[in-house]
Amino acid sequence: MTSLATASEFGPARLAAIAAAITCVAVVSIGLSLSIPLLSLEMERMGLSNTWIGINTAIAGVASIVVLPFVPRLAARTGVMPLLLGAIAVGALALLGFRAVPDFAWWFPLRFVFSAALGVLFVLSEFWINQAAPPARRGLVMGVYATVLALGFAIGPGLLRVLGTTGWAPYLAGAALFCAGALPLVMARGLSPEIPHKGGRGFLGYLRVAPSATLAALVYGAVETGGFAILPIYGLRLGLNAEQAAGLVSLAALGNVLFQIPVGLLADRMDKRTVLLAAALLGAIGAAALPLGAGNPLLLAGILFVWGGIAGTLYTVGLAHLGARFDGAALAGANAAFLILYNIGLVLGPPLVGGGMDLASPHGFAWSLALLFVGYLAVVGGRMIRAAP
Repeated sequence: MTSLATASEFGPARLAAIAAAITCVAVVSIGLSLSIPLLSLEMERMGLSNTWIGINTAIAGVASIVVLPFVPRLAARTGVMPLLLGAIAVGALALLGFRAVPDFAWWFPLRFVFSAALGVLFVLSEFWINQAAPPARRGLVMGVYATVLALGFAIGPGLLRVLGTTGWAPYLAGAALFCAGALPLVMARGLSPEIPHKGGRGFLGYLRVAPSATLAALVYGAVETGGFAILPIYGLRLGLNAEQAAGLVSLAALGNVLFQIPVGLLADRMDKRTVLLAAALLGAIGAAALPLGAGNPLLLAGILFVWGGIAGTLYTVGLAHLGARFDGAALAGANAAFLILYNIGLVLGPPLVGGGMDLASPHGFAWSLALLFVGYLAVVGGRMIRAAP
């Protein structure tokens, strides 16, 4: 990291390191977003119930929660680059394993290994990006990262239309994309950061020291899965047809893509906690305003576009806030804690939002989302009040 530390704000070495890590994640995200619907469709063809499909998919969150706490210590021993390349190789092989092993019982350990490898990749890539980003431009860099990641996730499902969902072709394509993610890493060898053996802290330590940053991941994970999964059902309850209801998710996702860089730039000019506070407040207001669009599809579309963009910035600014608070081994541990909380949010979101909708159909959907933001707003606001002179 010496060359990065002495480089200018966006010197060649720093820029090459950031570009390599972002490109790696972008390529892998295409393969990952291709694999998620592919595996679900394959399980449906096996004749499995939705319950079993959901249980197998949920193993991804379990794998992240179990494995990620050990990643910083392991990377300190093996090095960031070897562990990244190893994670890519394991992820590619595990994806091929789903096609090679038709016995569903084996899909549980395969899903665990596959998801653990991806978790390792995202923890170390985000640590690398955060560590390499210039402090004065960290919000911009994380905004670019989040935008590229969102675009990668949008491309993957579209590839299935070309490749189909049967046979070896989509599995081979996904594995090839994973392997392609190693190319920018190899080209940037020598620029990867080192993680010191000492300087980290436990999971609860990060939650206690930086709750505004870490809990942003929890809330965003819950909102992303709960909100986006139940949103089409909400649209149907409002009287929209199936195509219109599905299109609501695309509107929220488009806002997520377009808001990242502008809000990242804003976070570079302000206290990042202030930006997180504003995102929580506007997220709560936007969710609570969704019922206003019940009889007006255009108004509903506009609210969802803005709300989806604001909600997505919690992840971006939360990561940037971590980079401003921690360095070295502490930053690697903080990134792991961030992703663990994100995965906990993935598990908690759907039952919370779906349960809210069952309690007060249909607008309990909107109110439960608003309450998630209000809870986070109270945490950030309380921290800022206590930190004031």
